[in-house]
Amino acid sequence: MSSPRSPKPVSASKCKMTEIVLPNDTNGLGNMMGGRLLHLMDKCAAISAQRHANRVCVTAAVDSVEFQSAIQEGEVVVIESHVNRAFRTSMEVELNVWAENPLEETHRTCNRAFYTYVALDEDGGTVPVPDVSPSTEQEQDRYEAAAKRRDIRLVLAGRKDLEDAASLKEDMLTALQHSTDAPA
Repeated sequence: MSSPRSPKPVSASKCKMTEIVLPNDTNGLGNMMGGRLLHLMDKCAAISAQRHANRVCVTAAVDSVEFQSAIQEGEVVVIESHVNRAFRTSMEVELNVWAENPLEETHRTCNRAFYTYVALDEDGGTVPVPDVSPSTEQEQDRYEAAAKRRDIRLVLAGRKDLEDAASLKEDMLTALQHSTDAPA
């Protein structure tokens, strides 16, 4: 096993799960219940986090869940996850969800979310996790965006001052400058 901080590629954390939506998974409209989907997403994300950390990992935060399209009874749910970035003891896991209709041979995007996991030792204390080594331009973009989302989470939780969130502050100043430069 590699040392706790040796970088690992994003591919080492990838997970893909599929499940058919049955009547007991749905609400009165025949749509998959949001709580059931979140449960499956949490399982998929936990597998990605544990593959990356080689440790038991627990959910620390769930944010930016977007329910874009209802998933119907009889459709197949496809959930894919991977670690975008690791910090000292935590990791951001990105999840993407699709619905497949096997009768119509269709495939559509339904959900996207970012979960934060923390790696634990045998006594329940946090432990360092390996860094992420992005291999593609897309993975590098996700890696950089994860740091900004982390700053937002920490500022909103009151665990970091906005002045200390350098990338977030810089992005906000750039956005403000562009909004004042635009013609009215």
